[in-house]
Amino acid sequence: MKPNCVLLTVNILFLRVAVVALLGLVAVGCGKEGPRERGPVTSDAPLGVVTTTSMIADMVRVVGGDLVRVQGLMGPGVDPHLYQASQGDVSRMAGADVVFYNGLHLEGKMAEIFEQMHTRGQHVFAVTDAIAEDDRLQSELFTGNYDPHIWFDLALWQRAARFVGDRLAEVDAPNADAYRSRASALAEELAALDVEVRADLAQVPEESRVLVTSHDAFGYFGRAYGFDVRGLQGISTATEAGTADVQDLAALVAERRIPAMFIESSISPRGIEAVREAVRARGFDVEIGGTLYGDALGPVGSGADTFVGMVRANMETIVNGLAGRGES
Repeated sequence: MKPNCVLLTVNILFLRVAVVALLGLVAVGCGKEGPRERGPVTSDAPLGVVTTTSMIADMVRVVGGDLVRVQGLMGPGVDPHLYQASQGDVSRMAGADVVFYNGLHLEGKMAEIFEQMHTRGQHVFAVTDAIAEDDRLQSELFTGNYDPHIWFDLALWQRAARFVGDRLAEVDAPNADAYRSRASALAEELAALDVEVRADLAQVPEESRVLVTSHDAFGYFGRAYGFDVRGLQGISTATEAGTADVQDLAALVAERRIPAMFIESSISPRGIEAVREAVRARGFDVEIGGTLYGDALGPVGSGADTFVGMVRANMETIVNGLAGRGES
């Protein structure tokens, strides 16, 4: 067995032992009754919901309204691919009435925690379960795995909203109608946003509809809205880009004379800046079109601190950048 494989196996075993130990400590701390069995919540208090990404936290707050109290583990600018749960995170999830996460390996380092919590009878749901396999994008690097970035196709995110409403309705049956009503209203808002997005993107000339970003997060966007999407890194940011990746992307940008590339708020801009220098060495000056919100919403007050705001901010940046008016 290769040394890297041995290290990977040891790391996985260590993670499993650590997760089991943490969950055991939480169960002891909660008293002799142990973990609550899967079933409806009967308390009149708001449901305690823990989410992973900021996109899911925003969705649950909208669908749940004043019937939920949401704690999001990942704030603005946090990369979910690399996020490692602390003992405090595990305690918060173990004590929650409901946990929502993305799934499809987006939160790669937390997968074992979700499996353990599901086994222990908690209400733990992956929002990507709302998307049928036929509608998921296959990962080009990992056979049998799927691209987890479903929120960039607003039609798919509508399904996720209804999924969240249905799961909350199951857990808190007395308020089922309220959850489902809010989920339907959110789905309708996202459908209207989809129309708005298509109108905005129609301003980008057909030959300029190439989206070059820090990592391959926009595949669903490309499929839904007719863009050729190229990421420097793969679907997961845990996969580092090498010199060959930089040169290959630079050759594409120079050959097709793509007017702008984009950095992402949760990823270092160094990779895209390296591509830009490599493009310049080929005799073409590509712009940095601005910053896109990929795997996380923006900070409070940014205008991208809600999902709808994030989508609008991204569309403005993409349209301006590919029209040749991006940042230098």
